[in-house]
Amino acid sequence: MRVITGTAKGRRLQTLEGEDVRPTTDRIKEAVFSIIQFETEGRVFLDLFAGSGQMGIEALSRGAESAYFVDNSKKSVMTVKQNLKTTHFEDRAKVFQMDFRSFLSANSKSFDIVFLDPPYKTGALQESLELVANAVKDTGVIIAENPLDEEILSQYGDFVLDRQYRYGKIKITTFRNKDFL
Repeated sequence: MRVITGTAKGRRLQTLEGEDVRPTTDRIKEAVFSIIQFETEGRVFLDLFAGSGQMGIEALSRGAESAYFVDNSKKSVMTVKQNLKTTHFEDRAKVFQMDFRSFLSANSKSFDIVFLDPPYKTGALQESLELVANAVKDTGVIIAENPLDEEILSQYGDFVLDRQYRYGKIKITTFRNKDFL
């Protein structure tokens, strides 16, 4: 896995091994950043369920002001920190080893872009969408990655379903504030 473009283009990132992880494919990563290509620079990115941190690191490489990485797994957090060191983005990143509920309830920061890719079919996506809607700026975007057969609502707080994109068995859904569509 590598950084696709930007200041860290081509840098190899560490990945996590095992059955519990499912890294976002390069195809999906490219698609996500194509969707938000003009919205990344100078923005604050939240990589919830960060895993290796590749999505937040890609955002930093493309000019995001800062990125927050949240994952419950100690192994994931260590991998994120190593990848931040490899890409020299430590100074623009904050890493939290905690449950998404705890992070979102304690958080006072507003984010411009939120990427959600929780474990599939556990209810974590629906719950995190509900909670994260309060942590996104009105002009921001929430991006969810999930399998085609996992249902999500069309509205969470003031954020409504904007678009859905299908990539094989995966779909990417964007939510935007209903007042800014």
